[in-house]
Amino acid sequence: MKHWPVQDAKARFSELLDTCLKEGPQMVTRRGAEAAVLVPASDWRRLQQAARPSLKDLLLSDEARGDLPLPRRGRLRRRVAQVFT
Repeated sequence: MKHWPVQDAKARFSELLDTCLKEGPQMVTRRGAEAAVLVPASDWRRLQQAARPSLKDLLLSDEARGDLPLPRRGRLRRRVAQVFT
């Protein structure tokens, strides 16, 4: 992965983008410290999908087979109906 100082990334953004699309993720640095990564959109979508399991996956996983934490029911009594005449 190539490192791009932020000044170069700003001045040569088209080249940064082309390199990202051809070679993969590109690191942008600020004052020598890693600040951001430019990744192709297809990689980003794949990473987003991998980070977020589907409802089906959640329901079929072993972690889903436990007691669900449910809030306690209130102890309030039913209100008495008022008759208006």
